[in-house]
Amino acid sequence: MIITISRQYGAGGSEVARRVAAALGWRVVDNELVEEVAARAGLPAADVAERDERVPSFAERLARTLAASTPELFAASVPGGTVPKLQETDLVRITETVVAEVAAKGRAVLVGRAAPAVLARERDSLHVQLVAPRPWRIQAAAERLGVDPQRAAEILDETDRTRASYLRQFYRRDWYDPVNYHMVLNTGLLGLDGVTDVIVGEARRRGWTDKNVSGKEKA
Repeated sequence: MIITISRQYGAGGSEVARRVAAALGWRVVDNELVEEVAARAGLPAADVAERDERVPSFAERLARTLAASTPELFAASVPGGTVPKLQETDLVRITETVVAEVAAKGRAVLVGRAAPAVLARERDSLHVQLVAPRPWRIQAAAERLGVDPQRAAEILDETDRTRASYLRQFYRRDWYDPVNYHMVLNTGLLGLDGVTDVIVGEARRRGWTDKNVSGKEKA
């Protein structure tokens, strides 16, 4: 059982994922994944986790960390702990491996990483896309990043273009096509609480019970 959150930049994907996970007693897999991999590789998290949310940037960070920690994922050896020069297709494959591992463990809310495409055949999955009006997202991004609205708009547009291009290039999917998701929710109209309630409600309708801290199921 896994819930994936795809989102337009500034639509509140990470916050909604956190709220949904808290309501269900599940774990969130977002940028924290980079920190976990960095710790496993013995690398400073600052060298791995950047604030940039573009997919290629994440894939590169993740690939370099995994190259140091799990060289068996690569066709070529990693002599002396150095990082091999990777093709973009290698980065996609590594990202897919990590997403699949997360799905196999289950009970997770996964943000981004082209997860709906990677997990398209996963039966126990709920794929959600979050959208919001552009002015709403610009304001949210400006407040979060501490930049002026013009700069926030530039970051917003660049990030969304990159995510759409990534999905189109490697999975031949239209990032904006609602058919690729179980539900498309507008955080600008429903609010973060409203969107969270809809997602949690659907998870419970499917019989995905909560899990308390002791690991026991509860109705």
